[in-house]
Amino acid sequence: MPLSPHAPIPELYVSYESAQKLKVDAGTLPSWDLTPRQVCDLELLMNGGFYPLKGFLTEADTNSVIETMRTADGMLWPIPINLDVSEKFAETIEPGQDIALRDAEGVILAILSVTDKWLPNKAREAEMVFGADDLAHPAVNYLHNHAGAVYLGGPVTGIQPPVHYDFKARRDTPNELRAYFRKVGWHRVVAFQTRNPLHRAHQELTFRAAREAQANLLIHPVVGMTKPGDVDHFTRVRCYEAVLDQYPSSTTTMSLLNLAMRMAGPREAVWHGLIRRNHGCTHFIVGRDHAGPGKNSAGQDFYGPYDAQTLFKEHEAEIGVTMVDFKHMVYVQEKAQYYPANEVPEGGTVLDISGTELRRRLREGLDIPEWFSFPAVVAELRRTSPARAKQGFTVFFTGLSGSGKSTIANALMVKLMEMGGRPVTLLDGDVVRKHLSSELGFSKEHRDINIKRIGYVASEITKNGGIAICAPIAPYTATRRAVREMIEAYGAFVEVHVATSIEECERRDRKGLYKLAREGKIKEFTGISDPYEAPTKAELVVETQNAAVDSCAHQVILTLESLGLITA
Repeated sequence: MPLSPHAPIPELYVSYESAQKLKVDAGTLPSWDLTPRQVCDLELLMNGGFYPLKGFLTEADTNSVIETMRTADGMLWPIPINLDVSEKFAETIEPGQDIALRDAEGVILAILSVTDKWLPNKAREAEMVFGADDLAHPAVNYLHNHAGAVYLGGPVTGIQPPVHYDFKARRDTPNELRAYFRKVGWHRVVAFQTRNPLHRAHQELTFRAAREAQANLLIHPVVGMTKPGDVDHFTRVRCYEAVLDQYPSSTTTMSLLNLAMRMAGPREAVWHGLIRRNHGCTHFIVGRDHAGPGKNSAGQDFYGPYDAQTLFKEHEAEIGVTMVDFKHMVYVQEKAQYYPANEVPEGGTVLDISGTELRRRLREGLDIPEWFSFPAVVAELRRTSPARAKQGFTVFFTGLSGSGKSTIANALMVKLMEMGGRPVTLLDGDVVRKHLSSELGFSKEHRDINIKRIGYVASEITKNGGIAICAPIAPYTATRRAVREMIEAYGAFVEVHVATSIEECERRDRKGLYKLAREGKIKEFTGISDPYEAPTKAELVVETQNAAVDSCAHQVILTLESLGLITA
């Protein structure tokens, strides 16, 4: 371990000449196209952000990290870093082989010398790393529904870093930050981790933390992957830049960290501490419920409010970074300034706006007071989060074949077009099959691909301020969730379960499909030979058995009004 925060940290890159030769040699190697999360992990492996790791963890190291937060040789490391790949790709690879790791454009970034290949126990990983095998946790959902089935481990040879076209001047490797601290003579540096825009309370708590630690301040926001539904990093960085003027430049700097967060609470806090140590920091602010993902399936917080601080404190000496408590700051009206919540003067009127309340005010176009945030930050947030009645959104109908989805969707489209204001696009199952998915069959895999294509198109429509109406069967919970996450990055997702019984759908069977399915002439038919996983948390459930189409469409309109997506 480097003794001083100023000493250079080992990187995994080879020299320029070796890299040029390896690029040529890699032409004959099997290639793996990295996922966005893997690109983040690989960058921090190569540039020393994940020091002392020398590559993706082996099976022994992974199991040890999962069970004990330590690698097999006893080194503190709380989060498993693996290369997860598909079974199909894994069949072509054996330990002892090298593989080329490429970005989405096919550019080679590194070579992995595979030492281990195994089928992980994902349920155990979820239980130990995230505290519960609960799909309400975004990283557990990722583990089970997005990550590859097979893990590869082995040392990495770095050829070149991933290319970033945005905010280049704000991105620093650990060694670049260490060199900067060395140059300006900063010996004590407190890091502030954030994945949200900064408001006045954050400014106040960072000022206090720096004073308390008698240290300079590094604002170190995460711009890799955070939690689905978070404000996108482009907006956040513009907000940070708007606030930076409020900090003295001689004592504060900002750098962007391309980290794929796991939202693992206590373990994540320890991980963040190790990463900040590698970037040359001596102190780190650990918040209440640090890196917590919100509520579990039972509606409780995944982690206790101080669990992260407790675990960090236990390992503080080994991490090599001193913890600074995150103070919950509140505004005291009479004093016109911020105080830690436990130091409010007697009789003071406390004003506070929660994250939920801030989102509500943005959504409804309501006032956000200057004591809470900086006008430049609010202006930036309003630019990318206009009032809900001006945003794009998606209405996603799901139900059995013959349930009446398409009929209601058509009626809804006409009603929304009558209102005007936003373009409306109907992505009906049959129409999509014809224009977007004509080559696909009806296997589970192909139906999933079809739904994800619909989701992708709907997300683009939503992002650009339009209304998308989708009416596929979409029988699987995991696929519907993936589509929801895709769309909620840009606007609202309103799931409508058309809950017509299978008996009624068979009775209506205009196309004779149920009859053919009963006779075994159609394989994998939803509701007969393949399950329909009914939504449990749809925004609206409509029964069509004894209801007119107009009435069902009107129920959807009323739901959209109640959600503020259209104005009465």
